[in-house]
Amino acid sequence: MKRLGILSAVLGLSLLASSATAQKQVVVGVSWSNFQEERWKTDEAAIKTQLDKMGAKYLSADAQSSNEKQLSDIESLVTRGATVLIVLAQDSEAVLPAITKAKADGIPVVSYDRLIEDPWAFYISFDNKEVGRLQARMILGVKPKGNYAFIKGSPSDPNAALLYAGQLEVLDKAIKSGAIKNVGNQFTEGWKPEVAQTNMEQILTANQNKVDAVVASNDGTAGGAVAALASVGLAGKVPISGQDADKAALNRIARGLQTGTVWKDSRTLGTEAAKIAVQLANGAKLSAVMGSGTFNGGPKKVTVNSILLKPVVITRSNLGTLITAKWATKAEICNGVTGTAAPVACK
Repeated sequence: MKRLGILSAVLGLSLLASSATAQKQVVVGVSWSNFQEERWKTDEAAIKTQLDKMGAKYLSADAQSSNEKQLSDIESLVTRGATVLIVLAQDSEAVLPAITKAKADGIPVVSYDRLIEDPWAFYISFDNKEVGRLQARMILGVKPKGNYAFIKGSPSDPNAALLYAGQLEVLDKAIKSGAIKNVGNQFTEGWKPEVAQTNMEQILTANQNKVDAVVASNDGTAGGAVAALASVGLAGKVPISGQDADKAALNRIARGLQTGTVWKDSRTLGTEAAKIAVQLANGAKLSAVMGSGTFNGGPKKVTVNSILLKPVVITRSNLGTLITAKWATKAEICNGVTGTAAPVACK
């Protein structure tokens, strides 16, 4: 009987331990703003891989560019058992009620790639102002004078304003001297390429097609701008920047239709976000997250804990970097590229 009692006690403790382990499993709920964009699939793969390594569970929802759906999605992720949230905000203002609710429920939040100005949300992204500087330097280096058009990002995304601020910081001296004239700057609702194309068409019409350079804030908007330039015979003749190193953009760079892009290795971003989410879910304070600092460069100057990663400029001269890094294949980058004018990566 005594031995049976000991065995029962051990079994009971084992069951309790098992139950505690089950209760402690981290469940990461990821709210995507619009999962249809190419790059988020790369981010997701990195997040899932890292969570698997850490024994955490992955849940997700796609807001499909809807503010209302994102609020509903976040509530649903919590209902489904999320113990921590990673949120790619469709609209940094519209999402705030969900962050407030998460805080009330004690659920940590990671604001992913796009700033959410709430101290409860840990912000991880690349240095977006620096991305803007790199884009401007890229274009300034090949077109130091002339009429510049700016195809900006979504007005509801604080990153768009940070990018534009970085661009103007680099170009300010040339603009003030008159060497560069800002002949048009348009926000792109939802970062949609078709909206960027319309905006570029309007700028071209307003300036009788006399546009010498385009500072586009990401590869999607660059693609829309290139389409507009192509319709008036200017594709490949007007330098244009980008961001994200989308495969279609890399091919445009190889073909001479886009000057360059700013590569933000979203595999690193996703991996680090997953690590942060697990740390927070396990009780770490925001300020104690490994490698964290603070950021207050948003529109409201709200101070948040953050990690900002370093971006890299990609042009025709170093396209091979992305092949080596297995970001894209030679076939993807060099599709349709032939002749002596092909970049080194395609030879």
